[in-house]
Amino acid sequence: MSRTAKALLVAALLAVAVAVPASAQTQSSTPTTNPGTRLNFPATLGGATFERSVNYAAPPANNPGLGASYTYSTPKRLTISVQVYDLGRRVPAGSDNPTVTGQFNAELSSAEQQFKHAGYTAFQKPSVPSSCTYGAVTFRCVTYSGVTQANSRVYSKLLLTGFRDHFIKIRIDWAQSQQQSAGDADAALQAFVPALMR
Repeated sequence: MSRTAKALLVAALLAVAVAVPASAQTQSSTPTTNPGTRLNFPATLGGATFERSVNYAAPPANNPGLGASYTYSTPKRLTISVQVYDLGRRVPAGSDNPTVTGQFNAELSSAEQQFKHAGYTAFQKPSVPSSCTYGAVTFRCVTYSGVTQANSRVYSKLLLTGFRDHFIKIRIDWAQSQQQSAGDADAALQAFVPALMR
């Protein structure tokens, strides 16, 4: 991966994350179990390799509502991020309740603004999100994309559902310049999500 492409992909990942100052994050490279959902984040999961986690509930952030995020990479160099959070409220199970629908719309709006703020152009998304099922879990989902300053299209697929009183947000990122495709992303999710949410 070229240095420019890698920098742009990292910028895309950071751009759509929850806006928390870098100094207010507690990062770890140690796999863990999420206490609120009891989901396990081992060293390898569905063929993806654990990279790092960020715990927003721990000092210095001390913001339990933002929960924690976990980042994995696949053999094809796609990045999968999972954020488990509740924003200080109990989240109903499933993907079609008003709480999840409202939060999904907020996440998508934030992603679009962050793409534009990062200098990406030609933001594209479907007019209506869809439902995606991986294993036994159904998510509200959408794939969106933008064009980098190097004129390469980058893609993200956003998934959101309510699970064990929390939001589970999963995002997978890929880049046209790396010969990565939507098929690669879906294959990675088909392996990763059922392994995570059993």
